[in-house]
Amino acid sequence: MNADDIRYSCQVALPGFGEAGQALLKQAKVLIVGAGGLGCPSAQYLTASGIGTLGIADYDVVAISNLHRQVLYTPADAGRLKATVACQRLQKQNPGVKLIPHTDKVTSDNVLDLVRQYDIIIDGTDNFETRYLLNDACVLSGKPLVYGAIYQFEGQVAVWNLLNKDGMRSPNYRDLFPDVDATQIPNCTEGGVIPTLAGIIGCMQANEVIKYVTKTGELLAGKVLIFDAQTMQSRIIKLGPVSKTNIRRLKTTVTIPTITADELKQRLQNNDDTIELVDVRTEQERDAFDIGGTHIPLDELEGYLAFFTGPKTKVLYCATGNRSEEAVKLILRKLPEADVLSLEGGLKEYILAGD
Repeated sequence: MNADDIRYSCQVALPGFGEAGQALLKQAKVLIVGAGGLGCPSAQYLTASGIGTLGIADYDVVAISNLHRQVLYTPADAGRLKATVACQRLQKQNPGVKLIPHTDKVTSDNVLDLVRQYDIIIDGTDNFETRYLLNDACVLSGKPLVYGAIYQFEGQVAVWNLLNKDGMRSPNYRDLFPDVDATQIPNCTEGGVIPTLAGIIGCMQANEVIKYVTKTGELLAGKVLIFDAQTMQSRIIKLGPVSKTNIRRLKTTVTIPTITADELKQRLQNNDDTIELVDVRTEQERDAFDIGGTHIPLDELEGYLAFFTGPKTKVLYCATGNRSEEAVKLILRKLPEADVLSLEGGLKEYILAGD
């Protein structure tokens, strides 16, 4: 008996799985976009199961504040590229899997080329722009997409764009959410998330991939599973068997001009009078703590567009950089020549940068 026979013996013994199922896993090519709270457990279990090729796409670096749910990393990895660290660690877990790190940011320029290299995609992203981009790219490429999302104590899982027997495709993310105002929805950093939820939902995503590849079980296609970590109850919302959306092209990714916390601190310490801070958080957040500047809440921004035509560079900030990026996008849509920057990582990174 060789090493693979021993390693995979328990799953090969499953009814309806067998050596044929294991052979299908070995041939499969899976891409995980986002090596964070969802991507880590998904990658661990897919690697352990013997997936032939596993790509991990993430341009971000390991941060201490995320270690409570991003279980592939250690404090010593802080500042290193997630995709690179994840592949190195997973390769030790299973040397027989081909692991490919993709460290470029996923944009409208490269997403189609990326997803076409793989059989099925896992969405482990944490922002709506990338989520919609990935969804649309999978629809245009004819690739199934395993969706996962977590916030506070609730998680969601679904399989999008599955090919039905009649040749039609199952619903995709836009069937559930045609459009979302990302500025009104806090992310995990702002709203919080229980760490075990990331593991539960990430494992469910890996489970859907294994079912799809081995042709076993009933996939979460045309429906969304919603899980409550506080009550340990789940429910399924049915969307119907066929997508009603018509996606013909990708929406061009907008590149947001940013400034790092270190660069901003340096310029402020040098009394650089060419920049001006703008706080786009709520009044309650502003009262609790701020680093100065003009206060213009995000939901009031359009009423103050004239302010952004002045000669100084406006540096917009919020708690994590999410809302300030949305604010910069809004301003540049209305005023393409405006000199505006978003503070990368928001106040969280600014505080961590120290004096």
